[in-house]
Amino acid sequence: MMNETFTIAGVTFRNRVLVASGTFGYGDEVPELVDADKLGGIVTKSLSMKPRDGNPAPRIAETASGMLNSIGLANIGVQKFIDEKIPKLSSFASTVIANIAASSVEEYCAVLEALDPFKVVAGFEINVSCPNVKEGGLSFGTDKVKVALITRELRRRTKKPLIIKLTPNVTHISEFALAAESEGADAVSVINTLIGMAIDIRTRKTRISTITGGLSGPAIKPIAIAKVYEVYRAVQIPIIGIGGITSWEDAVEFLLAGASAVQIGTYNFVDPSAGVKVAEGIKLFCEKQSIGNVGELVGAMEAQRSLSVIESWL
Repeated sequence: MMNETFTIAGVTFRNRVLVASGTFGYGDEVPELVDADKLGGIVTKSLSMKPRDGNPAPRIAETASGMLNSIGLANIGVQKFIDEKIPKLSSFASTVIANIAASSVEEYCAVLEALDPFKVVAGFEINVSCPNVKEGGLSFGTDKVKVALITRELRRRTKKPLIIKLTPNVTHISEFALAAESEGADAVSVINTLIGMAIDIRTRKTRISTITGGLSGPAIKPIAIAKVYEVYRAVQIPIIGIGGITSWEDAVEFLLAGASAVQIGTYNFVDPSAGVKVAEGIKLFCEKQSIGNVGELVGAMEAQRSLSVIESWL
């Protein structure tokens, strides 16, 4: 039997393909489109303490091989999620991870504490790419000290898996992964969106209202794989690879670079069943390669690289 499962801090995922935050709603909206129980996990849309309307339109723009978005973390707020979404998610077989977004360390802690008692919430993914309103609006995720602080404070408040979602908009992402690991993170998600911009040449206005936004989609895949590899060489905790995955072949690249699992993001807007198809493709690939455990792929590129280096010396 093919072993597709993997674990983070004692929580088991049925396979190594999850759907990324913000691209699959809260998970309960799509049963008529895809059998979500065939996914390894569902990462919810980001949750803040209070409901957020998000940024004004336009807040999405298509780009070459990608998409710019500046949604502004619009969400229903943690209490409405508890009241309306958790009862529906309780019947899902897929592992549910709650993504948390906040504008202060205190808000991160408050949202986690509100969700922690619910069994259906198996763990937390922390979006540190949020603006720190107390210190001028700069992203938490671009400050190693703040990443460490958030991780430390949240670690004290839960025994469930704690996954820090890292921004690529830094010089060395591995330093931020190490900061999260040092304070008790169980895993890191790599990467969040890249900063991008698009201009309408006829109106001479930017295509999204906030001028810049987050670039996602196939255009960022080579960057994302490189960041996964950088982090893999630096930390011991699992890495969840994200960025431009549209096929099982893309996913296998991430696994070979060191990701223990992947998330499908932007491509869910093209095909909501993409995650299930990718998981099935990985399984078939492993069967054809006589691989009994998908985990054998994780970091295998590094092993081959080391072998090649040794051979070059002989």
